[in-house]
Amino acid sequence: MHVMAAVMLDALGRVLLAQRPPGKHLAGLWEFPGGKLEADETPFEALARELREEIGVTLLRAEPLIRVPCHYPDRELLLDTWQTEQWEGEPRSLEGQALQWLPPEQVDPSMLTRADRAILQALRLPSRYAITPVDVPPEQAGAWFERIGQAIERSAQLVQLHLPLWPREMVRELAAGLLPLARRHGSQLLLHGDIEGAQLLDIGVQLRNREVAALGGRPLPPSQLIGASCHDAADLARAGQLGVDFATLAPVAATPAHLQIPPLGWTCFQSLAEAAALPVYALGGLAPAHVAQARANSGQGVAGTREFWP
Repeated sequence: MHVMAAVMLDALGRVLLAQRPPGKHLAGLWEFPGGKLEADETPFEALARELREEIGVTLLRAEPLIRVPCHYPDRELLLDTWQTEQWEGEPRSLEGQALQWLPPEQVDPSMLTRADRAILQALRLPSRYAITPVDVPPEQAGAWFERIGQAIERSAQLVQLHLPLWPREMVRELAAGLLPLARRHGSQLLLHGDIEGAQLLDIGVQLRNREVAALGGRPLPPSQLIGASCHDAADLARAGQLGVDFATLAPVAATPAHLQIPPLGWTCFQSLAEAAALPVYALGGLAPAHVAQARANSGQGVAGTREFWP
């Protein structure tokens, strides 16, 4: 079943949620408004019709955000989600459903259907994911503290501290020092593979594919981001089962860091990203200038190292 959903953002940055009424599948849970794609409709036409029928608004413009495949015991569906800030009319309940506007950061994922939780993460996450270069020596700690701080002040919203040449405690100290600035600017810091450090600092973590495979459950609460480093469909499937918030998929293009792995290319990346039930960043041989291309190929955006640190 191909289902359309709308992420509607008002002038205050709030998102509209609708509650599934009694008698429907997953009754009582909240979702982004929309409905089934009918034969001979384009996705935009279906979304516009559903919003007109359900909440009485006329959709003017929308852009794809994320496609979430979801498997239930009694059905399988593809939740094709588009984002919009342009419509005419005031949303109102036409089918007995409760409606509410909430800032995305205040939405409790547990109130949403499982498929809609991935949509919420896609809405919250930025299009760029900056990762520190792996060859930074400990002697450059002061310089990189300044450099990362400047990037946060310039709007870097998602930063991974991947510094394998540093002692683990030194990386944690860097994160702790950056944390007040990051929180003031609404930025998220993630440690690389250090779950204990993430727990101590109340920040996120990026897990390698082997770490994802070894875990029996999500190691951090929903308030702390978890990313997964993936290279193929099996990695993405395990990441989805663990309940991580997003994945990086690499290498999309040729890169010295993955000389032994053939690049995926955009066609393969799109196929894998569309089959994953979570936001996916394109990684490997890419720069911030590739964000639009990643979005056009069903990605959340682009992740990278050197090109992300001017």
